[in-house]
Amino acid sequence: MNRTNFFPIKLSLVLLSCAVVAGNVTAQTDIKALAPAKVEVRQTDGRWQLLVNRKAFFIRGAGLEFGDQEKLAAAGGNSFRTWRTDNGRETGGQVLDRAYKNGLLVTLGLDISRERHGFDYSNPENVAKQLAAIKAQVLQFKDHPALLMWDIGNELNLNSKNPKVWDAVNEISKMIHQVDPNHPTTTSLAGISKELVSEIKNRAPDLDLLCFQSYADIVNLPRYLRDTGWTGPYVVTEWGATGHWECGKTAWGAPIENDSTVKAELYDKRYNVAIASDTNQCLGSYVFLWGQKQERTPTWYGLFLPSGESTETVDVMQHLWTGRWPERRSPQLKSFKLNGKTAQQSVRLNAGQSCVAKVEAQSPANLPLTYVWDIMEESAAQSTGGDFETTPQHFPTLVSGGVAGEAQVKAPAKPGAYRLFIYVLDGHGKAAHANIPFYVEAKTASVASQP
Repeated sequence: MNRTNFFPIKLSLVLLSCAVVAGNVTAQTDIKALAPAKVEVRQTDGRWQLLVNRKAFFIRGAGLEFGDQEKLAAAGGNSFRTWRTDNGRETGGQVLDRAYKNGLLVTLGLDISRERHGFDYSNPENVAKQLAAIKAQVLQFKDHPALLMWDIGNELNLNSKNPKVWDAVNEISKMIHQVDPNHPTTTSLAGISKELVSEIKNRAPDLDLLCFQSYADIVNLPRYLRDTGWTGPYVVTEWGATGHWECGKTAWGAPIENDSTVKAELYDKRYNVAIASDTNQCLGSYVFLWGQKQERTPTWYGLFLPSGESTETVDVMQHLWTGRWPERRSPQLKSFKLNGKTAQQSVRLNAGQSCVAKVEAQSPANLPLTYVWDIMEESAAQSTGGDFETTPQHFPTLVSGGVAGEAQVKAPAKPGAYRLFIYVLDGHGKAAHANIPFYVEAKTASVASQP
């Protein structure tokens, strides 16, 4: 998913990637004077590897556009991927310079137009213009020492029917190999199927590897690889939370989001089942999302809150990457109920009705916890592929109390779908979160007449 428009959110570990990229970096380093990293994809004794300056490099990465690079490096990450060269807040040069100083390598996204947004890959003039624009970007950044590889387009197969898109991808890959002999090319795919892999093999053979993106279904990746017959190298460029299209729903169709503690458990399981288990073809992965964004909810996919606190999943990723848990663990949730019901019980309230919300949480670090409550309208977005969504209206004044994990909630006066959010903060930059969808029904005459 091309999940963009994220909110912005001490390098404490000396990473192997620092040595691979540049050794000791100082503020006085003239990055422009440094040579690009030589990156290769090789197969030895049946095992595919990514080599950076002749040293094996397994990607411990995250999707990151506006997130905190320094926190990624401190957690043991060695790389991140982007969806474009210029994200609108930092130029590609600024992103790469900062990455180099943090000892991180970058899979740099090339933003290729999508059929679902109206681009016609049967129009040779438009395809040629796009190729020229992409070439200019490649020439600008190809020699940067923080560059790892080129990712040509994101989920170009999503809601797409024209196979000529892969002809265009192949031409871009060939152009890159002509002007940049140091970095591999790939493209990130939404899911994996035998037909898709076969089509790319035939139409885009110039690519050095493939990238797959999957969420709850990632646990089936080993089987899909066998079924499709893909024996080449690959990277998982997006994986993480259960997708809003994969989860249970309320009686009125609102997707039910897992709380942060359940998410952390699932990230751990999914990494071990689908990524760490493959030592022959997998070159690493990029967890989604090192930052925060609005997509159905403001907490669904990000590993950080809108206010910048990290969640339990960041702790899990550090443990997966380094084998060590952080000294201070994030708060954990035990239960969350609204009017005595969980999210799975399709909570309905009458307009203006008052009720109680309760959350049970604990701090493994034995820190005092602060509880922040909020009500939001249910998102009406129908976007796909992580396209931009507007943030629904907030109603924070409808919740009172809540200091010790219990709050008084007043249902909005307007009938419709809403969500109650709870954020549990430890005061030291870490948090837990959960939400319950609820539906407000018009106040009936019998209810209105009650004292």
